[in-house]
Amino acid sequence: MAFGLAAATVVIGIAAVHVSVSWFSPGLMILPVLAGGLLLWPRALRILFCLVAVMLAYDALKDRAGPGIIATIVVTAIFADVPARTRQELGMRGLRGDQMLIDLRNRIQAQGRLPALPANWGSVSVLRPAGGSSFGGDFVVSSSDGKTLEVALVDVSGKGVDAGTRALLLSGAFGGLLGSVPQGEFLAACNAYLRRGAVAEGFVTAVHLSLDLATGDFVLASAGHPPPAHFDAGSGRWRLTQARGIVLGVVPDLRCVPAHGSLRPGDALMLYTDGLVEAPGWDIDVGTDRLLGQADRLMASGFKAAAGELVQVVRASTGGSDDCALVLIWRS
Repeated sequence: MAFGLAAATVVIGIAAVHVSVSWFSPGLMILPVLAGGLLLWPRALRILFCLVAVMLAYDALKDRAGPGIIATIVVTAIFADVPARTRQELGMRGLRGDQMLIDLRNRIQAQGRLPALPANWGSVSVLRPAGGSSFGGDFVVSSSDGKTLEVALVDVSGKGVDAGTRALLLSGAFGGLLGSVPQGEFLAACNAYLRRGAVAEGFVTAVHLSLDLATGDFVLASAGHPPPAHFDAGSGRWRLTQARGIVLGVVPDLRCVPAHGSLRPGDALMLYTDGLVEAPGWDIDVGTDRLLGQADRLMASGFKAAAGELVQVVRASTGGSDDCALVLIWRS
């Protein structure tokens, strides 16, 4: 590949002088430079840059390359060198690193899909990373054996791509723990996993739901997460649950105060991250009231249809500067 790009550079440089500058403009050397930035290791790429510099000097002496073309190629070479050095750190050439990230994104999105539930149950999850990124610090893991549904909504400190790399790691670990440890020990196991890390990388909050699909009885455990909301079909109102706890990874003995309840036909549970209720200069209680108020207004058309719109409306009111996620589970 390096030899082919070098040969193309020489052909363009010589043809610009001896054939036709209209067909073989020195500016065409941008193409080997860009291809080298995608396909070559940094050492080979810099050798190519030296050859490009020689051919540009030759064309300039023959009055075929002006300052504008030379400056454009130099800037292009600087930008081409950056991804080449990044790929060398990954040990990958070409677009394989990008393909790996796409695969990881697809895996975390697939992991966030809630399992199929019995006919009288419904669920939906909505994840919105900050800045339009495909990666964010909020993720969902779930497990169901047909009798019990377990869902964990996790929020890693930070937002967007900065938090996304850690979220990718933790989603695999937490997904492996969910359903593998007793329901009451899930958050404690996650806390122990984070405590084993050598370096603190910011806090992690999580809320864990265990739902009996036969009776509708549920247990909610929270580790520093905003309290989930319970919709009571009898009163037609949302109310916050009392699940409370300390954020994960801070103390060795994680103490959570779980909340117990039951979902009757028409009831629903809403799990959400702080990106939906926090905004600069606003008290979190105000943001929570706004979320529940919008939920009252929008959920009249149905839980599944309104989930995405609820996230969009509430996020717009907070400025949309943080990752946000919402999980709705209802009984019909």
